[in-house]
Amino acid sequence: MSYDVQIRPYTEDDVPAMRTIWNQVVEDGVAFPQLETLSNDDAGAFFRQQTHCAVAEDQATGQVLGLYILHPNNVGRCGHLGNASYAVDRRCRGAHIGEKLVQDCIRQAGLCGFRILQFNAVVASNIHARHLYERLGFHPLGTIPGGFLMPDGHYEDICLYYIQV
Repeated sequence: MSYDVQIRPYTEDDVPAMRTIWNQVVEDGVAFPQLETLSNDDAGAFFRQQTHCAVAEDQATGQVLGLYILHPNNVGRCGHLGNASYAVDRRCRGAHIGEKLVQDCIRQAGLCGFRILQFNAVVASNIHARHLYERLGFHPLGTIPGGFLMPDGHYEDICLYYIQV
């Protein structure tokens, strides 16, 4: 399916759709480190505490198709390192929405004062994300053996990436 995607800052009205999409990724258990899904009560606060959140919206329908969160990777002398997470509605995956989210996030990271965007835990088997990051100019930092607990109980390697923004 084809979408007319616009990436824009989220609004409070987007939070229910963002919560649903975020929770899909958490429930899938193969990308985010979180074990608990966001409740209706805590979703708004979670997204508000980020440095920046944006959504991918289909301009033809107004449907939220995906989102990203951007926040510091560390504090103090390392506070210039940003970190981000991306989520695309499982019904829309494969339509290059994630690519548009990552591209906007790189731009936004610079606008927010981050000098580097670093990803700490890209699951090694998430080849679509890894290929996307490398194609967009992210550099692999290395691999942490068994750094991610998969839903079936086995441990998967995680890869670290960074890009200067």
